Amino acid sequence: MRNLSRQILPVLLMAALIAVAGCASKMASEQDFGPRPADKAIVATDVAQQPRPLAVESQTVQSGPVAEHRAVAGLERIYFTYNQFTLEEQARITLEQNAVYLRSNPTLKVVIEGHCDDRGSDEYNLALGERRAVTAKNYLISLGIAAERLSIISYGEEQPLVAAANEEAWSQNRRAEFKAVR
Repeated sequence: MRNLSRQILPVLLMAALIAVAGCASKMASEQDFGPRPADKAIVATDVAQQPRPLAVESQTVQSGPVAEHRAVAGLERIYFTYNQFTLEEQARITLEQNAVYLRSNPTLKVVIEGHCDDRGSDEYNLALGERRAVTAKNYLISLGIAAERLSIISYGEEQPLVAAANEEAWSQNRRAEFKAVR
């Protein structure tokens, strides 16, 4: 019996190691997002070090994704380039305008929704959508908006703005939207 357990234990350990390695290879990694953006770009904090789940940050209300968010006329969406979560100049200008609106409405709490086009895996797009939302949140915080007023959620590719498979549609779907939390 002892010889049998000495033979089985290494096999079981190897099987467990293979299972863990296989799961890890399916997750989006830092390499999947390409090189880090230039220093002048505002980027998210290291998302790999943030707690999961990917889809919802803890401050987001959990009663149902559609029921809890509503569009606000004074808050405009921002757009991102393909496979990126850095803020282009136009996105920074829009976020500065959003910050002015938020300062003039100090009780308004906002959820920032990260969205992607439909290229890439579900896991990759959820991670990228989260990074886009975090980047927008961090920029608003740097403009003086209290972090307690901002929460994030990533929808990845699940809620396209334009349902088509061409560059014009994809560019509209790579975005962050700002919605009031009820």
